[in-house]
Amino acid sequence: MKIINKTKGIVLAEEAVLADRLFLRMKGLLDKKDLKRGEALIIKPCDSIHTFFMRFAIDVIFLDREQRVDLAINCLKPWRLSPLCWKAKFAIELPSGVIQDSRTEKGDEISITD
Repeated sequence: MKIINKTKGIVLAEEAVLADRLFLRMKGLLDKKDLKRGEALIIKPCDSIHTFFMRFAIDVIFLDREQRVDLAINCLKPWRLSPLCWKAKFAIELPSGVIQDSRTEKGDEISITD
């Protein structure tokens, strides 16, 4: 799957994986040593995440039902909790630095395609 910030016209990830089943959502990125540029994990449904037991920091984007950014978190370090995003329908976990480099911010429209 490909993730594009339509507002900015920037590709955020070219190899995104969907975690839409309970086991996949629970597992998340726990078995990974890192997340490379171009990779992402889409967690659906999701209104908050944690980075317990993770080995690296990540960027996180929470999207509402219109696929607009409700919250963008830069460099969420291991052993942290995200805020609860009441409007969020899903979350996108990206390599640390993608949000800053793409200037992704609240209100941006995100496109997810196969």
